[in-house]
Amino acid sequence: MKAMILPKTLSMKENSNPLELVDLPVPEPGQNEILVKISTCGVCHTELDEIEGRTPPSVFPVVPGHQVVGRVVKNGPLTGRFKTGDRVGIGWIYSSCGTCPSCNDGNENLCESFRATGRDANGGYAEYMIIPEDYAYKIPEIFTDMEAAPLLCAGSIGYRSLKLTNLRDGQSLGLTGFGASGHLVLKMLKYKFPGVRVYVFARSEKEREFALELGAAWSGDIGAESPEKLNSIIDTTPVWKTVVEALKNLQSGGRLVINAIRKEERDKEYLLNINYQQHLWLEKEIKSVANVIRKDISDFLQLASEIPIKPEIQEYRLEEANTALQELKAGKIRGAKVLVIS
Repeated sequence: MKAMILPKTLSMKENSNPLELVDLPVPEPGQNEILVKISTCGVCHTELDEIEGRTPPSVFPVVPGHQVVGRVVKNGPLTGRFKTGDRVGIGWIYSSCGTCPSCNDGNENLCESFRATGRDANGGYAEYMIIPEDYAYKIPEIFTDMEAAPLLCAGSIGYRSLKLTNLRDGQSLGLTGFGASGHLVLKMLKYKFPGVRVYVFARSEKEREFALELGAAWSGDIGAESPEKLNSIIDTTPVWKTVVEALKNLQSGGRLVINAIRKEERDKEYLLNINYQQHLWLEKEIKSVANVIRKDISDFLQLASEIPIKPEIQEYRLEEANTALQELKAGKIRGAKVLVIS
């Protein structure tokens, strides 16, 4: 089968084509696994974090990709939820132990044995992959394969982030960064909390214009001051500057939710600009998002089908994965990037 592999971590400034196109054997499903023939796979900023070593893979080479849609073509002997021909989706959570206190409390995202699709096990930048059956999801019929792919991470992690804001209708929300996840959160809010005022902070003028097209009340640069103090802000960027800028725009008792798997070292000195009175006093909170649980994905897919949420998509062939990643690195984003596999 064709696959794009990451042979090692590296800087994309030094090598703008980090993935290699290779032929690999089609994997054989284990007892509790299914083999999926992949049709589409979303491209996520987390792939950049894997490539550049901020969240390094546990094995090399590895096939990236964790927003996967395809059809079951073979079942392991102990599977039964899905049959051959069923369409399924696969997200960031590849497996967890299922027995630790975190798993028993429904917090499998915090499991010490958490394995991530495309980082700790081969993912969706390939023609086939295997997945434990309990970590695959039925895709609602309303979505095409292309539309469904971004929902499995960008949408699901956005859904979890929104839950963690504790936002209520009629309040105000900031979105720092406006890529795949941010634009889906805005679409979600229009249905779930139509009275929420959304303020978007983005470095790209095109992203700011896109946010206004989708119904944001206001948009401005990363360092701009919002027209009102905000109840909550979701930050999806990989830098520290946005944390400090967001805190100054929070009202008292407000919460900043950081939806990023890592923050880069390049601007951590910006934290020296934190002023306790301006940025942290009056019970402001910072909450990080760690992965997703299976219920986040299944609940979001149901919500997205009811709205329905149809993501904006840029399409690439599997062989163009490096191009999609280069554009993501450069901030050339409008909606979600998706690879067409078959």
